Amino acid sequence: MKAAFISIITALAFVVSARAADATAKISDVHICCNGCVKGINAAAATVPGAKVVADMDDESVKITGPDAATVQKAADALVAAGYFGTSSDVKLDASTGAKDQKVQTLTVSGVHLCCGKCVKAVNEAVKTVPGVQATTAKKGATSFDVTGDFNAKDAMAALQKAGLTGKAGM
Repeated sequence: MKAAFISIITALAFVVSARAADATAKISDVHICCNGCVKGINAAAATVPGAKVVADMDDESVKITGPDAATVQKAADALVAAGYFGTSSDVKLDASTGAKDQKVQTLTVSGVHLCCGKCVKAVNEAVKTVPGVQATTAKKGATSFDVTGDFNAKDAMAALQKAGLTGKAGM
């Protein structure tokens, strides 16, 4: 009986130490307005074996856990590729969008997560903070949209990222 008890305690110690070795990262200021956003975040992370995410709508954050730092970083990269953005001191978020630091009249943006009307509203509000932006064609479910006016392309993409979203710029 004593040997069985010691075996159980040893097994539990291994489980606890293995879980303690997991790497984690928190990404804050992510646009998560609805269950569709949560579903998109979960789908993006599911492409990375071993990664697990918890999206918190109230806190506007995503916690990523994985067996090692490389897995956690890959999951963060998958979130950015799916159109989500934020801030983190735990992982590096690729802020490159392809936008040039120059004035344009039209900017086509692709890859932004637009699952619902609240996502569209967030996009519109974000880019309209950029001087010279007049309109967008963002719509629910769209894979790309145009921003029009006379504005700096890089500033428009930075405004999207500040709002917790990201994408790729094409001119």
